[in-house]
Amino acid sequence: MTRYIGHDSAWAVWRAARAGQRMHHGWILAGREGLGKAAFARAAAADLVAEPGTPQPAPGAHPDILLLEPLPANDDEAKKREDGKAYARKRSISVDQVREMQRRLVTRPTLGARRAVIIDAADHLEKSAVNALLKSLEEPPVGTFFLLVTHQIGRLLPTVRSRCTVLRFHPLGEEEMVRALSAEAPQLGGAALAAAIAAGRGAPGAALAFAELDLGPVWQVMARLVAEGDPDLALRAELSSALGQRPDRERLLAAIEAARRVLTGALARADDAARLRIVEAHAALAGLAAQAPTYNFEPALLLLEIGGLLASVARTREGAA
Repeated sequence: MTRYIGHDSAWAVWRAARAGQRMHHGWILAGREGLGKAAFARAAAADLVAEPGTPQPAPGAHPDILLLEPLPANDDEAKKREDGKAYARKRSISVDQVREMQRRLVTRPTLGARRAVIIDAADHLEKSAVNALLKSLEEPPVGTFFLLVTHQIGRLLPTVRSRCTVLRFHPLGEEEMVRALSAEAPQLGGAALAAAIAAGRGAPGAALAFAELDLGPVWQVMARLVAEGDPDLALRAELSSALGQRPDRERLLAAIEAARRVLTGALARADDAARLRIVEAHAALAGLAAQAPTYNFEPALLLLEIGGLLASVARTREGAA
């Protein structure tokens, strides 16, 4: 069974429930994105449906583990998925996907007495899909268990939360992050490792995604912008150079998120005046993050704005850098 660093307490709760006489049918796996909740859900589902003496299929091919996640964005992305390549997904899980899952629940499990349904992530369910899912949570078929991976539990309807047991996943400490990243990405070291750990904020998956985009140099320039300001625009020029001449949308979105995390890290060290500037800059970056997936920003101008927001944090009360 796959065991990820930081999951010991979650496994302890899960195994205690498995050992009981009446295990709850609905589970919410709650915590920030990148903590490995989906990996836990897959391993827990495999543990749940396994029958002693019955050979189990390879991971991802078990007929009694149903996975609901956003579908490929279009036919081209679907072809990428078939070829085993990275692919873009739709933003939500549709009601049609939930209804198709429910049609499968009418039959008995294939290999044993139990079936697991993983929803990754429940935050992405359409409103009508949530309403359809409620029917299954209210009257679950015998032997069926639901695992709802959730990044923002507050977005789930109270009616969903009330029908599930919440299993919380917490951010890792710095030593655990070093262990996790050293195991998953041993090539990382020095400034790149430090930047990934800072960007991940306790979430190994987020740190690895950051590292894969090679944003360590970008992070370093952003940290200097916050600490030093940029009266002559020199650091903003460095930021543009570090991100690349023509960064794609994924890299731009990652840069905005990196800037927000740099500000979050600076907040704990700031005085009252600086905190206000940080909050204002963070709010502006949140607005950019909301617009960037659909707006056709000119990369150079967007980076100039990001750099300006970061530099604004370093200004004095009189506005001088």
